Amino acid sequence: MTEADFLEAWREHLTDHRHRSPHTVRAYLSAASRLLAFRKFASWGQITAIDGPELRRYLARRRADGLGNASVARELSALKAFIAFAGQQAGRHDATAPRLRGPRLKKGLPRPVSPDDARNVAEMVSALGQQDWIGARDRAVLLLLYGAGLRIAEALSIKGGDLPLGETLSVIGKGRKQRIVPILPIIREAVEDYVERCPWPLSKDGPVFVGVKGGPLNPGMIQKAMAQARKALGLPATATPHALRHSFATHLLGAGADLRSLQELLGHASLGSTQIYTKVDTATLLDSYRNAHPREKK
Repeated sequence: MTEADFLEAWREHLTDHRHRSPHTVRAYLSAASRLLAFRKFASWGQITAIDGPELRRYLARRRADGLGNASVARELSALKAFIAFAGQQAGRHDATAPRLRGPRLKKGLPRPVSPDDARNVAEMVSALGQQDWIGARDRAVLLLLYGAGLRIAEALSIKGGDLPLGETLSVIGKGRKQRIVPILPIIREAVEDYVERCPWPLSKDGPVFVGVKGGPLNPGMIQKAMAQARKALGLPATATPHALRHSFATHLLGAGADLRSLQELLGHASLGSTQIYTKVDTATLLDSYRNAHPREKK
């Protein structure tokens, strides 16, 4: 088999059977491609035969190229999945990936933006848009991230058939998991404003949010618009589109939302992923205390 054969089978498995996101598919394919370039394999069985010491040597070489702990951990996770898949392809259904532990990672807390900053960013991208309809488009997308807790990919997956938006929206998130999110009036109005201004016809099966040529909108354009607005407002580099989703979760938790409800709204597979926001809320509370308490002031 050739490298292309291995990668095509891996891509098909990730896309059609595991329903991984495009970002995950690209990352996992890249990791497999680097391994296949490092050492030539002629069969799935040879890939399955990779043991812990060999995989450790390979990762040591990757680290020598400048990879940090987080990147090494991601690479190891992708390669373990690829090697386990190779075992299935070789007919060894009891085969497992090498039991190799990745580097310990210090888990950082998400950095939410304040409600005022979230609103200001949404208004700024509208003002900075090259055309009125582009500004309205970017504002509507960012409001979906902050007001409904969507990921960028989820917001951009909204179809023309979903219009006009109602009080709730059905979203397909990671792992093809479906969830229902509430849509606030301000979000509905922002989307309606964009749709009225959009110069391109929006089909029932096509995306609502389109690029300058009428095709599907690239997520990078939203990231670029957010970066421009962030600089104009003097906000830190941590004020990213995904930070708006963090802010949605943090502000809901601070207002009394329970973790289980928040888990459903965010589409987290496990409660552990949601519990990080309790730490964020506590950190915010402590910051407020330090800034307000007279003995903490200098």
